[in-house]
Amino acid sequence: MKKKGRVGSSFDDFLKEDGLYAEVTARAVKRVIARQLGAEMREHHLTKAALARRLRTSRAQLDRLLDPDNESVTLGTLARAAHAVGRTLRVDLV
Repeated sequence: MKKKGRVGSSFDDFLKEDGLYAEVTARAVKRVIARQLGAEMREHHLTKAALARRLRTSRAQLDRLLDPDNESVTLGTLARAAHAVGRTLRVDLV
């Protein structure tokens, strides 16, 4: 009887071979952070307008921050947003 195992390379290996790993990983991280910020807003009963005031920014900028597909957000903005909802931003190199 054959032992079941992995055949071929992993999806991560596939993305690395195609040169897409960094882009896909960055997009996934941004989506997770956007969802976490949204969840914190709901938990603290914060509207977008209220959070924008806490961040001293516009609602349009906040919409970009909360948009899971928009990757053009700086670490500084992410850290300020985390602080505004009572969290801290942690970035690790793995």
